[in-house]
Amino acid sequence: MPTRRLQHLLPDVFTGGIILSILLGLFLPCSGLAGSAFSRLTELAIILLFFLYGVKLSRRSVLQGILHWRLQLLVLLSTFALFPIAVSLSRPLLELLVGPALFAGLLYVACLPSTVQSSIAFTSIAGGNVPAAVCSASISSLIGVFATPLLVGILFSLDGAGGASVGLDAVLTISYQILLPFVLGQLSQRWLADRASRHRSLIAANDRLTIWLVVYTSFSSATVQGYWQRLDMRHLLGLIAASLLLLLVIQLIIWLTCRLLRFNRPDSITILFCGSKKSLAVGAPMLLAIFNCADNNLLLPLMVFHQVQLMVCARLAAHWQRSASSPR
Repeated sequence: MPTRRLQHLLPDVFTGGIILSILLGLFLPCSGLAGSAFSRLTELAIILLFFLYGVKLSRRSVLQGILHWRLQLLVLLSTFALFPIAVSLSRPLLELLVGPALFAGLLYVACLPSTVQSSIAFTSIAGGNVPAAVCSASISSLIGVFATPLLVGILFSLDGAGGASVGLDAVLTISYQILLPFVLGQLSQRWLADRASRHRSLIAANDRLTIWLVVYTSFSSATVQGYWQRLDMRHLLGLIAASLLLLLVIQLIIWLTCRLLRFNRPDSITILFCGSKKSLAVGAPMLLAIFNCADNNLLLPLMVFHQVQLMVCARLAAHWQRSASSPR
């Protein structure tokens, strides 16, 4: 029994890899030639990541999902409209908690697509509409490749958040690091889709490795530049509180909207999980492509929000699972 409890306290492989990447970036940062080599390796990993996204993202599942248009529309509006509006309108409170620099990171989080694997997993555990969740995650990822850079350009120009900007260089970088590999992956489905299906574990490993590389190079750069000495601990704690508050407000709005529009329970669960979560797997690599640098003020809020959403959604999924199995 003690051993089993200890196992529950240990992080999963993905989270453990992130923790290890952070520690390596803090205590064994890469710089000079090693830093350049890791930056180039990270860039190649990002290109491969989005190429494989294009290969494995089934156009058929996306088209099938469109048939449940009310559910899909609400998920997309929650992901790409409600989130950015909520963060922008809450700027005075959020900046009070995290400061202007980290607020830029929360604004970037608001522009990202939904997660794929965890949204589907939580929907399944909670008794939601799993096929609709698969379609929602696919559609969100597909639209996010185009919508996220556009939203970032608009919102960061309007808010002037943290001095961040998106210029022509970012557009060109996005084109060759994200859009071109993604389109080539879609065009290659005829030849590579079956192989990708047979080697899902390798593709998943590549997803994790890419994120670990982004985290390591980013934290290494921050350590070399003395970022952590300048980071206000109050703002870090405020970031955790702001992420939790933002997530709960978004989920409450989504759930009340589902009740108002009379969605059934499985569809409501799907909309809540798919519409309130943000993708670290897409957000971390896209950060380098959009801003052409590993800005820790942008990456840190994404990592914190990612962990907060996993903990909150795990509790919600377990609660709904228990309520569905309990006698009425």
